[in-house]
Amino acid sequence: MSAPMRIAVLGAGLMGHGIAQVFAGAGHEVSVYDPMDASLASLRARITANLVDLGLDTACVARVTGTDDLAAAVAGAGIVFEAALEDLAVKRELFARVEAVVGPEVVLASNTSVIPITAIMADLAHRGRALGTHWWNPPFLIPLVEVVGTEWTDAATVEAVMALLAAAGKIPVRVRKDITGFIGNRMQAALWREAISLVETGVCSAEDVDTVVKASFGRRLGVLGPLENADLIGTDLTLAIHRTMIPALDHSASPSAYLERLVAEGRLGMKAGAGFREWTEDQKAGLRGRLFAALQAAGPID
Repeated sequence: MSAPMRIAVLGAGLMGHGIAQVFAGAGHEVSVYDPMDASLASLRARITANLVDLGLDTACVARVTGTDDLAAAVAGAGIVFEAALEDLAVKRELFARVEAVVGPEVVLASNTSVIPITAIMADLAHRGRALGTHWWNPPFLIPLVEVVGTEWTDAATVEAVMALLAAAGKIPVRVRKDITGFIGNRMQAALWREAISLVETGVCSAEDVDTVVKASFGRRLGVLGPLENADLIGTDLTLAIHRTMIPALDHSASPSAYLERLVAEGRLGMKAGAGFREWTEDQKAGLRGRLFAALQAAGPID
């Protein structure tokens, strides 16, 4: 599956255009479906801007086409990557429409961040060719893709998709059990829960939480994963720390009341100018620029 082929991407938004960029850059012809004219109209311009910012050749943009015709988008494709809204009903309905117009050999992949793949693909007639491929934002800079099979997914399909991703320069990791949030987002959600709790209970400010992460363990995460760190300091010390820390951590089984209140008050983050913190236009642009530069400069992982 790593030879040049036709790939379909469903959704021209934040994730979809980035996924299309990755495969076009790897030599594949990519057809992008989106029902929104505005998204399609800016599709190539956004990919071009990304490539320019990265200092890369923009010629691959010619291999990307956009359409609001779903059947046309998936015609001739060997694999379909869905990058629609993070909504179970939307994804299920979209895959039902796709399955009605493609052959049983076409691989179907969902880019959901947290929804179990089993729930998305349960009603398909040919479930052996369906799986999850969780890309991270931005797809053209973050190397990881979590590949999630279900109880029905053919082993050969998983291997073929992992080979396709690796050939496109990604780092695929197989998620061996289809659970909510997969691997990365489960760990990220655990960190979020404790970070929000620290602010909610008055231990520190939101700014302090971010500073502590960025100025301490966050600096080593690029080269030292959590279990590598446990082995580095010793599993005996790790156990001693956990005996003291685990009972003291937040164990809430539902979203924070503080987070619920922020949303109810319209403090929706950068897009609203305020969330946990206040954001000016200059602050937003500065943070996004620093993030892009840091991701671009990051070296390979071992």
